Amino acid sequence: MTPFTILDGIAAPLIRPNIDTDAIIPSREMKGVTKAGLADGLFAGWRYTEVGGRTPRQDFVLNDPAYSGATILLGGENFGCGSSREHAVWALAEYGFRAVIAPSFSPIFQQNCLRNGLLAAAAAPDFIADLAAGVAAGPQDHRIHIDLAAQTIAGPGGATACFEIDEEAKEMLLHGLDAIALTLRSLDAIQAFRAEDRARRPWVYL
Repeated sequence: MTPFTILDGIAAPLIRPNIDTDAIIPSREMKGVTKAGLADGLFAGWRYTEVGGRTPRQDFVLNDPAYSGATILLGGENFGCGSSREHAVWALAEYGFRAVIAPSFSPIFQQNCLRNGLLAAAAAPDFIADLAAGVAAGPQDHRIHIDLAAQTIAGPGGATACFEIDEEAKEMLLHGLDAIALTLRSLDAIQAFRAEDRARRPWVYL
């Protein structure tokens, strides 16, 4: 995975409560068995004028050229609720998002973000509203700065907030590690234990 260190990104506001995984990627858009090909279906129910179609709704934020190239999504309370489908995170990642900032997240969605290299950072609703207002003046120039090492988010107006993240999760994102790669960082210790255990209990390894 690509390490996440510092992100200066265009932020797209979609500040609605309870955005569930079926809204993020409707089941009808999940036509394959890989992570590829999901970006077009991202928010399909809101993004297009008809079910199954691709005619863009002009009033939806991702169809606004001002927010083209957005890498940060500003969301509302309980973002990513609903089913545990990992496709929701895959669709966000394939579209180009590296971070979602919302007041709260479904725990499963937040874990899926972590395991796919996306930062799900919780911030106060008022701060997120200030970020959205700050970028609205010109999203391409008024960007949001996220520093994972410092655990800070800075808006275009200078307002800054800190966010909490588990140390292991932070390490995984900073170094672009999935769960297997994180475990393999302890490979020497694992192999040493196995050698010692094999000598002590050889019958287990028959």
